[in-house]
Amino acid sequence: MGKLACSQSPGQLENPSFFLRALFLLLFFRHVSSQCKILRCNSEYVAATLNLRGSSRNTAYCNALRSYSHCTRKTARTCRGDLAYHSAVHGIEDLMIQNNCSKEGPTSPPRPRPPAPNHQGFESLDICNYEKSFLYKHGQPPSYQHCAAFGDPHIRTFHDDFHTCRVEGSWPLLDNDYLFVQATSSPVVKGSNATVTSKLTIIFKNMKECIDQKVYQAEIDNLPAAFEDGSVNGGERPGGSSLAIRERSPGRHVEIRAEYIGTTIAVRQAGRQLSFSIRAAEEVARAFTEEQDLQLCVGGCPRSQRISRSECCHGRVAAETARALCKEMLPVEDVYFQSCVFDVATSGDANFTMAAHGALEDARVFLPNAEKLHIFQTGTGCPHVSSSSSFLLLLASIFLHL
Repeated sequence: MGKLACSQSPGQLENPSFFLRALFLLLFFRHVSSQCKILRCNSEYVAATLNLRGSSRNTAYCNALRSYSHCTRKTARTCRGDLAYHSAVHGIEDLMIQNNCSKEGPTSPPRPRPPAPNHQGFESLDICNYEKSFLYKHGQPPSYQHCAAFGDPHIRTFHDDFHTCRVEGSWPLLDNDYLFVQATSSPVVKGSNATVTSKLTIIFKNMKECIDQKVYQAEIDNLPAAFEDGSVNGGERPGGSSLAIRERSPGRHVEIRAEYIGTTIAVRQAGRQLSFSIRAAEEVARAFTEEQDLQLCVGGCPRSQRISRSECCHGRVAAETARALCKEMLPVEDVYFQSCVFDVATSGDANFTMAAHGALEDARVFLPNAEKLHIFQTGTGCPHVSSSSSFLLLLASIFLHL
């Protein structure tokens, strides 16, 4: 909620319409020769621009655009007549003009090529089963951690800390050797202080014999059951099936299983908001450097972005009304219940009850220790407020069940 305290990336990173258009066109024109490598150019551009921060981000963005342009020129002959290719070329020219990027200059360093696939069959598939491989090496199953982001937004970290955040714009939930997850928050309605996650971008990075790099992106009313390139698994490598997408509820709940890193991700939509939950192997969750220090799933919200859930007492809906709505879905008055009351009271949107309930259900499945399911924090929620407005309570309850 509130204004973002850190600087934003260039506007084009938040709304890369030309890039999305290129991807969608590519999906619809599958008859184009496989020699056209525009999809690789698109993937490298996404990887180079998703995590730009700091004072040098504009320079880095221009470098990425020049690299993108260079990549398209190299594949120009084989992509002749490809609509996705020509759309990307024109989009690059427009963005270079808008960002005052010169055509000559440094480019982004090329991504290292993944190792050649190991064609030893069963052995390769064993490598791409993290739990089985870990058990073989250490004689015991791996430890797991859980993180979630839901509502307005609330973060449950890998260390079971729980924060309510005053964030708007794009923030990294995860940034390690295997995964990059970015959440974009925006106001519930124009002019509102209440924010929700409106976009999620998840990158599964190249890994040995197991998978090609895959990008998953979800937005409000667009929860696809496929990666951006139209595939539903990790590609043609021997362990490609170790990464798979499953649609649990069309348009509402998608689950991504990454067996090669012992990780499962759930993405949900409730009303006009997205939520994210993950169960990751502890070794994977800790695989990051000092430079990758901003991860909401690891450190929670920066102190300057944390807010008290007691602020809901001054929201659009009476706290007692919000408590009654949330109690129907969340009988235990833990942090999930407190978050629900905060969100409903602040925004006036009863759909927040479903967001908190979904996050609790994910935690019930993902948490390795069931005793840690409920977190209790004192002095952070709205106190009980007596209310004689039974008619308002009735209307709110009816609205919730429509």
